[in-house]
Amino acid sequence: MRIGVLTGGGDCPGLNAVIRAVVRKGVATYGHEFVGFRDGWKGPLEGLSRPLGIAEVRGILPRGGTILGSSRTNPFKIENGVERIKENLAAQGVDALIAIGGEDTLGVATKLHELDVKVVGVPKTIDNDLGATDYTFGFDTAVNIAMEAIDRLHTTAESHHRTLVVEVMGRHAGWIALHAGLAGGANVILLPERHFDVDQVAGYVEKRFQHQYAPIVVVAEGAQPLEGQMVLHNQELDSFGHVRLGGIGQWLAEQLEAKTGKEARTVVLGHIQRGGTPTAFDRVLATRLGLQAIDAVHEGDWGKMVAMKSTDIIRVPLAEATRELKTVPLERYAEAEVFFGS
Repeated sequence: MRIGVLTGGGDCPGLNAVIRAVVRKGVATYGHEFVGFRDGWKGPLEGLSRPLGIAEVRGILPRGGTILGSSRTNPFKIENGVERIKENLAAQGVDALIAIGGEDTLGVATKLHELDVKVVGVPKTIDNDLGATDYTFGFDTAVNIAMEAIDRLHTTAESHHRTLVVEVMGRHAGWIALHAGLAGGANVILLPERHFDVDQVAGYVEKRFQHQYAPIVVVAEGAQPLEGQMVLHNQELDSFGHVRLGGIGQWLAEQLEAKTGKEARTVVLGHIQRGGTPTAFDRVLATRLGLQAIDAVHEGDWGKMVAMKSTDIIRVPLAEATRELKTVPLERYAEAEVFFGS
């Protein structure tokens, strides 16, 4: 077979490890041929491709980002988008697609499968919010990057006796904030799953100062106060209908400074969490997912996504994987609350 590979949505560490595993096993074990589509769904939509053989994937295991490029293109928002994809696949002799991405990318893959495009999905997101899989690659790296930043911020916060608010990624799910906050010893963690009381947060901050330590507050970008709305840069939507988040950290720091009388600063980690070399965990997980994805393609098991369950890699229907987001259970948040203010 001639198989197309694409990476869509936000980049993350581990994407290249998947591409490498797919190609290495696909060529060496099964004798398949590969073509890399550039920039997510824009590639098959516009016929943008590049060679993808063993030579092209050598040395890419530790590299962050994706050698294929990415975008948030939604072919279902473009006139005749599906027809153009089918025509370009046929023109390039591509028999099947491996789509590596998150909720939006795999949502497109699900619809294309229903329209008779042969596709297999691989779950990717630093937010760890895809259903039907215990972990997504990229998450562990993002958490470690955020944790290291928090470790460094503890010392500077204590030197200046100030509050530091660390804003991390997490639109609707607070997995990064929860794990990084717990691992980094944050004094308050705020998630999208539960609206927060600013006065209560200020109380935690004041209690921390009473112990002669400076507080670190970790807040997910999608967290909301009880009485307010999301803090947004603007109201513009991307092609998948998402608003651009950001600003809650600065807003919260201003509120805490006014309520406590102590200086508060904001650190927005942003895309730093997406960049750089993947951790060992993400390299291994991404490699295993890639190996299982090419097996699924070789067996003609279309419309499936490879997923991690416990320590096993299994296959689940794409529709199941994208049905609902995996958010942080409130009982997990309760575990973290033990440390708030202490």
